Amino acid sequence: MSETLKQEYCEPCSLGTPPLEGEALDALYKEIDSEWELVEGKKITHKYKFKNFKEALEFVNKVGEIAENEGHHPDIELGWGRVVVNLMTHKIGGLSRNDFIMASKIDDLK
Repeated sequence: MSETLKQEYCEPCSLGTPPLEGEALDALYKEIDSEWELVEGKKITHKYKFKNFKEALEFVNKVGEIAENEGHHPDIELGWGRVVVNLMTHKIGGLSRNDFIMASKIDDLK
């Protein structure tokens, strides 16, 4: 996992910014935890397991704090003992460096 990504901050993307593809996408994907799944080259997703609902909710709240600080908000699914985090940059219809920065920071919460 990359220590560099954890030190970076998300920067707003503008419309028309191309989503990551090819070697640039592959290189960033290799820098995050191997439990993140690349879905159709458009998003990354990670399924977390917890002992109970309270622990899962606490994790979601921590992810929410990071998202607010970074101005980059994941889609989060919360259930008893589980959390699914989906990252993509909706504005560009795919993945940006911001998604990998967020993934790296979320991984630090484990």
